[in-house]
Amino acid sequence: MKKLLLVVIGLICTSALVSAEPPRVVHVFVALADNENQGIVPVPARLGNGEDAERNLYWGAASGVKTYFRRSAEWALLQSGQKPKSEVLERCIFKHKSKNVYLIADAYRGREIRQAILDFLVAAAGDGTETITVQSSSGTISISARGGANLVAYIGHDGFMDFRLPLFPRKKNETRREAIVLACASKSYFAAAIHASGAYPLLWTTNLMAPEAYTLKSALDGWVEGESNEQIHNRAAAAYDKYQKCGMRAAQKLLTTGW
Repeated sequence: MKKLLLVVIGLICTSALVSAEPPRVVHVFVALADNENQGIVPVPARLGNGEDAERNLYWGAASGVKTYFRRSAEWALLQSGQKPKSEVLERCIFKHKSKNVYLIADAYRGREIRQAILDFLVAAAGDGTETITVQSSSGTISISARGGANLVAYIGHDGFMDFRLPLFPRKKNETRREAIVLACASKSYFAAAIHASGAYPLLWTTNLMAPEAYTLKSALDGWVEGESNEQIHNRAAAAYDKYQKCGMRAAQKLLTTGW
């Protein structure tokens, strides 16, 4: 009887510790596709209007971040419509349905791609922490976004193909942060910036690619479950192959993890 009682007490204590753990946070910086202001291969006008988030290729379209995560079985949309700064047309906040993980996604105006990349790098360096209050089924909680996030991601055109930043944000603390950069040839173009930030490159690319949300979603599926970097890489590659029909081997070469 005593043994059973000790087991029950142990389970209760373990449950309490798990529930007391702070949430993990992902912050995604999306530069909306913009035919006029970015050096992208032009897309249909309704998808490439950098001032129209709701129809944009990387946000409101079927494979855009907002739409794809909103329709997924694993994530619930808690809030949308906020504009935390003038460069951002919309912010969405999602909560994972079975894990204590939150996702904040900001849609930057296409012409503000430089600011989107800079803000991403500042966050990767652990600077510019933002506290956000959200309502969920468990009540009102505060989560740390931007530099306080565990994982930061950039989605969109590789702006470093068009411009340079005079300085890269430098690592601010020893907190471990991971970064995903889904943009064309991001390992080549973002390497110096990510190195300066101190973040670990969980997933980035070696060649031209379509930075749509299915790749990010699949990578996060593995990250949420605590999978290895290689498992996450393979998940993302499988998703990219599924939608782009490029072959698994080609997708595995296109997407890569680590240095």
